[in-house]
Amino acid sequence: MTERDLTPNERSTVLVVDDNPDNLSLVAGLLNEPYRVKLANSGARALALALRDPPDLVLLDVMMPGMDGYEVCRRLKAEPATRDVPVIFLTAMSQPEDEARGFEAGAADFIHKPISPPIVRARVKTHLEVKAWRDSMRRHNAGLQAELAERMSQVEQLRDATLHVMVSLAEFRDEDTGNHIKRTQEYVRVLAQYLRAHPGDCEEARALDDGAIELMAKSAPLHDIGKVAIPDHILLKPGRLDAQDFAVMQTHSMHGWEMLQRAAQRMGGDPEFLVYAMQIARHHHERWDGNGYPDRLAGRGIPFAARLMAVADVYDALTTRRPYKEPFPHDRAMSLVLEGSGSHFDPQLVDALVACEQRFIDIAHTWRD
Repeated sequence: MTERDLTPNERSTVLVVDDNPDNLSLVAGLLNEPYRVKLANSGARALALALRDPPDLVLLDVMMPGMDGYEVCRRLKAEPATRDVPVIFLTAMSQPEDEARGFEAGAADFIHKPISPPIVRARVKTHLEVKAWRDSMRRHNAGLQAELAERMSQVEQLRDATLHVMVSLAEFRDEDTGNHIKRTQEYVRVLAQYLRAHPGDCEEARALDDGAIELMAKSAPLHDIGKVAIPDHILLKPGRLDAQDFAVMQTHSMHGWEMLQRAAQRMGGDPEFLVYAMQIARHHHERWDGNGYPDRLAGRGIPFAARLMAVADVYDALTTRRPYKEPFPHDRAMSLVLEGSGSHFDPQLVDALVACEQRFIDIAHTWRD
């Protein structure tokens, strides 16, 4: 900011309000040399002028017929366009309670009648300088806010691009992915939104907000990123895997977590946008009863995002074609998920799937392979 930014314009506008024509003429004569002066002989007229073209300062008589100065000041302060315009009361009233009432209404200062020309000029100049400083600070802050918003937008774009590259890497290795990534992403989003609205006794669901849900949905496509570390002869093997190959395939969850953890560390810790991704990659094959992998976590010891992913991932695997199976119809898939409630899956999440059943059908149709 320059010194000029903090200096009032020589032609700042001053609105003078008084029901006495002589007083209006007197004040106008004092101020019309350096400033543009507008005159109003009533409170209603003053409000109309101020709201149509907000002045830089208001000199306001208190005792006026109809609407007095206090009410005019209150109304000016209630309007966004004029709330920051300083109001100086011109009044013959000199009791402390009169001034207190004026300051409560939003006045910036008082000048007592009979007025002293030097005092009027000095007070007007001072308050215009203060307003110029505040306006400059407001513009400066608005500029900083806009710059911050732009930087945050760039960070978001970079984060999204990073996730996209990671997801593309996973898709490149897995020929059977198809639209699996997009479907599971939307399934996770739908379940999380439903649970936020119907959290029951789940504190994790109560803590959800739009940002957390969006981050979980963006992280969901990284659930199988660890498959890039699985040899082709196992990852691309047609038919079912034998026990030895399946043991190797199971390592994809730890591989995915390790990859994401290294990425997080290179970015200076655990960036928020990778926390859910790491939870999902490592724990989406855990089971509610503790018989999953890799850590055999159980119940709500399994991270919430991973519990969401488990339901979404299995439902999608059941309803789509895989090298070892034909797609199951929706009803059959729902029956199998319901059978796993309390053993494979968090029962509350299975209930959420039942409640969102039509949404899942719609997503499966929209993003079918």
